[in-house]
Amino acid sequence: MGVIKLGNYPIGNGQPPFIIAEMSGNHNQSLEKALEIVEAAAEAGAHALKLQTYTADLMTLDLDYGDFFINDSGSLWKGQSLYRLYEQAHTPWEWHKPIYERCRQLGIIPFSTPFHPKAVDFLEELDTPFYKIASFENNDLPLVRHAARTGKPLIISTGMATLAELEELVTAAREAGCKELVLLKCTSTYPASPVDSNLLTIPHMRELFQCEVGLSDHTLGIGAAVASTVLGASVIEKHFTISRAEGGVDAAFSLEPAELKLLVSETLTASQAMGSVHYGLSEKEKSSLKFRRSLYISRDVESGDALSEDNVRIIRPGYGLSPKYLNQLIGKKVTRAIKAGTPVGWDLLLETV
Repeated sequence: MGVIKLGNYPIGNGQPPFIIAEMSGNHNQSLEKALEIVEAAAEAGAHALKLQTYTADLMTLDLDYGDFFINDSGSLWKGQSLYRLYEQAHTPWEWHKPIYERCRQLGIIPFSTPFHPKAVDFLEELDTPFYKIASFENNDLPLVRHAARTGKPLIISTGMATLAELEELVTAAREAGCKELVLLKCTSTYPASPVDSNLLTIPHMRELFQCEVGLSDHTLGIGAAVASTVLGASVIEKHFTISRAEGGVDAAFSLEPAELKLLVSETLTASQAMGSVHYGLSEKEKSSLKFRRSLYISRDVESGDALSEDNVRIIRPGYGLSPKYLNQLIGKKVTRAIKAGTPVGWDLLLETV
C-alpha cells in the first residue's frame, strides 16, 4: 500500500490516527451552533470535521406509515417518520460554504458524506478534498462509483456489509477510479456496545483488501477507539457535540469537547507506544542501570576472609556484579579489607580459595 493523504495529512505507515469529528445533526438547525461545533472540534485537536449532505427528499419518501415510520422501541428515534427525522437532522446546503470557510480558517479539514450523486456534485463545487460513504449507503454502488469518479480519496464505512458485499464495494470504487481508499470498521447500532465492536476485524480487513482501515465508532466514550489504534486503525471517526444535554439527533452517543481532546491525545499516545519489537536496554534506559540490583559487601571483611551470605547481599544500586554470580562468589576469599557498602567486583578476590 502506498502512502495515502487526507488533505495534507499522511495516514497509516506509523502515523498517528487521523481524527474525524462528525457533526451530523447536532447543530439542531442552528448555523451559529454549527460554527460553535467547528470551533470546539478544532480546539480539541480533531484533524477534520465531517458534515452530512442530503435533503429529506433525496433520502426517502414523505410518508408516515409502514416502512417509513420508526416503531422500534430500542431506537433513539422511535415515533418519527424517516422523512421528518431527515428534515430535522439534515445540514442545509447553504450552510456548507460558511462551515467550510470556518474550518479552513481554523486549520481543520472540512468534508462530507454525500447521500446522493447530486450531493457529490454540490460538494465538488466546494472543493471537498475527499468523501465519506456511510454504512447505510455502502450497498449503493451507483453512488460509490459517482464519488469515485471524482478521483478523490474515499472513506467508506463497512457496517452491515458481508464480505461478498465488501468485495463488490471495493471493486466498484477502484474500477471507477478510486486510488486512495480507507475502509472503516463500523457497528451500525446507536449507541453501539463494545461487545459488538469486533476490533480484531481491522487488521484482517487491511490485509484482505490491501488498503488503510480505521474505525467509525458509535460506542460511548473513547476506550474502543483507543484500542483500535493498537490494531492499526489509521482513521477514527466519532460523532461530536458541544453538550449532550442540549440534545440532538445523535447527541446521546456523541463526544463532548473534553472527551474529543482526550481521544486525540490518547490515540497519539497509543500510536507512539506501539513502536517496534525490541528487547534489552534502550538508549534512554542506560541512566537507569544504576538502579538495578547487584552484589555488595554488606559487612566489613578483613583480608583473607571468605565471602558468605552474611557479608554479601543482593541489593540496589547496580554498580556491583550481577546477582547471578552470587553462588560462584560464596566461599571465595578477598584480597584486602573491605568496608560494607563496597560493590563486589572480581578484583576483590584471590585467584584461589
